[in-house]
Amino acid sequence: MPVEFLSDERATAYGRLPESLSRPELERFFFLDDVDRGLVESKRRDHNKLGFSLQLVTVRNVGAFLDDPLEVPVELVDYLTEQLGIADASCVKSYGKREQSGGWREFSTVEDELGE
Repeated sequence: MPVEFLSDERATAYGRLPESLSRPELERFFFLDDVDRGLVESKRRDHNKLGFSLQLVTVRNVGAFLDDPLEVPVELVDYLTEQLGIADASCVKSYGKREQSGGWREFSTVEDELGE
């Protein structure tokens, strides 16, 4: 998006959240309504619920997804954690990491075994 009409300061801030947010700002711009909660609740684990809600409110308020969805003010993480009833806000650090599940192994590690 062309931003030549913006000052250097505003161009740098475009598509980013401020470093900190006040409680009134959080309540006004980052409240999760019933529809939002329905979307968030479709996620299974707390870290996915919290990470998804961060993406949701960020794209809604900044107009873009952040390069790093965890690069947000701590007040925002805490506010969303409070709204969702999640006990540990630090679980968000696991957002976006894939888990090994079901005993799956890389094909290259079992290729010889399968060939026998």
